[in-house]
Amino acid sequence: MACSALTQPLFNLKLLHSNPTPRKKPLQAFISYTQRRTRPCSSYNSHFKANFPTFPKLPLLSGRLSRFNVGVQKVDASGEEGDSLVSDATHQEKYTLSSVILPFLFPALGGLLFGYDIGATSGATIALQSPELSGTTWFNLSAIQLGLVVSGSLYGALLGSLLVYPIADFLGRRRELITAAVLYTLGGLTTAYAPALGVLLVGRLLYGLGIGLAMHGAPLYIAETCPSQIRGTLVSLKELFIVLGILLGYFIGSFQIGVVGGWRYMFGASAPIALIMGLGMWSLPPSPRWLLLRAVQGKGLLQDYKEKAVLALSKLRGRPPGDKLSERQIEDTYVSLKSAYADQEPEGSFLEVFQGPSLKAFLIGGGLVLFQQITGQPSVLYYAGPILQTAGFSAASDATRVSVVIGVFKFLMTSIAILKVDDLGRRPLLIGGVSGLALSLFLLSAYYKFLGGFPIVAVASLLLYVGCYQISFGPISWLMVSEIFPLRTRGRGISLAVLTNFGSNAIVTFAFAPLKDFLGAENLFLLFGAISLLSLLFVLLVVPETKGLSLEEIESKILK
Repeated sequence: MACSALTQPLFNLKLLHSNPTPRKKPLQAFISYTQRRTRPCSSYNSHFKANFPTFPKLPLLSGRLSRFNVGVQKVDASGEEGDSLVSDATHQEKYTLSSVILPFLFPALGGLLFGYDIGATSGATIALQSPELSGTTWFNLSAIQLGLVVSGSLYGALLGSLLVYPIADFLGRRRELITAAVLYTLGGLTTAYAPALGVLLVGRLLYGLGIGLAMHGAPLYIAETCPSQIRGTLVSLKELFIVLGILLGYFIGSFQIGVVGGWRYMFGASAPIALIMGLGMWSLPPSPRWLLLRAVQGKGLLQDYKEKAVLALSKLRGRPPGDKLSERQIEDTYVSLKSAYADQEPEGSFLEVFQGPSLKAFLIGGGLVLFQQITGQPSVLYYAGPILQTAGFSAASDATRVSVVIGVFKFLMTSIAILKVDDLGRRPLLIGGVSGLALSLFLLSAYYKFLGGFPIVAVASLLLYVGCYQISFGPISWLMVSEIFPLRTRGRGISLAVLTNFGSNAIVTFAFAPLKDFLGAENLFLLFGAISLLSLLFVLLVVPETKGLSLEEIESKILK
């Protein structure tokens, strides 16, 4: 029996049969469809189930229809798919502000603790080497020993990224963040009470392991549990928490810098925050999408995982346990996952992240976090003090105050990105920000080459660089990483992206001094500017727009 489905915005749905029946009004036809779930023919049924599994169960809330758009494609008599008549749009899930605060806040504390380590270490290393203020007999550190203290958490983060790769999907997002909080606490306390350099380095390594797990698990948990229409804002807000952590580290460092043994307080202040993070994650449910992934992988009884996912979603949204709306949403998500992986093995191979859609996702996400580091972000900030000094800023004589000034500016610019990311989209912020990065780096190169008499150029370029980074690579890279990978390989994919980020960070940090001596400041900035232009080309040609799409839609529309 021939059939076709045509659409007109919003609910002008017409079902044409071989035997015509009296036409119903659009809304009546929709309600009748959702109640009886009748299907006019097998070809329409199979196409509709494969492509629009969420349509039959769109929720009715308090007798009113939720706001959403439905995209339906034309199907001819042979069942072939024609051109889309209406573009798909994400169902706008209703939620309350209180229901998304805690599922965001406690994972985001993992980012804050990462930033805190960056801010606190700068002051702690100064105090640790002071004969009067260190409070130790081993304050006279060699260059290698000092380097290990500073970079110990970075290498711990690299190791954590490697360790989490094979076990990410086994642990789950919630347990991974609880483990990160435990490592943060142990690392902070071990470092604070270290009686010798060796124990201090062990503490730094433990703390770094916590960073590796937190920077992997936090964007995963936030992206998988928040409503899709605010996913960009919340994942980007985690970047703001990193900046807040840096500021907090600077503040505590400046407050404790004159205290004997003050470096112990600088490192140890992270432990109470980590404890709050761990207790908070303990109170939250697992990610419903992760539970459904385990069900699709056949890791337990299907009904058990579905029930757990319904309870988890109900708790996350502040609804009664096992409410009907959560049941419908979980069923729809499960059907989408089952359909996406119908022709694949229940659990992918160890190297699946380097194949097909997962490889495409890794090229996008990994490329972004790689360019985030090799466009010179750590190196440019190295010049902040000298640049502000040449401009006559009195605060530039105090490295701590300079850091606070830059930190406040980073905070303000990151706030702008957070407010606009779900409005403007990811690509416009990336394109505009990376273009500004390139311009600022070329201006800095020109300043060191032939504009030395105009220090205002250097100050403006420095602020332009920091501002453009914080509206582009800073928050958007991690946002894209959290949403671009297919659910099947999301844990392993983000682990590789985190590893790429910290690995390139370590390389840039290590290579900065030799490159500076070999090339000079003017040519070093010129090199970073050229890399920024290359990264802009990468964004224009490779990076897609994911604004407003659910994680399942990103997988089906962009990666396949």
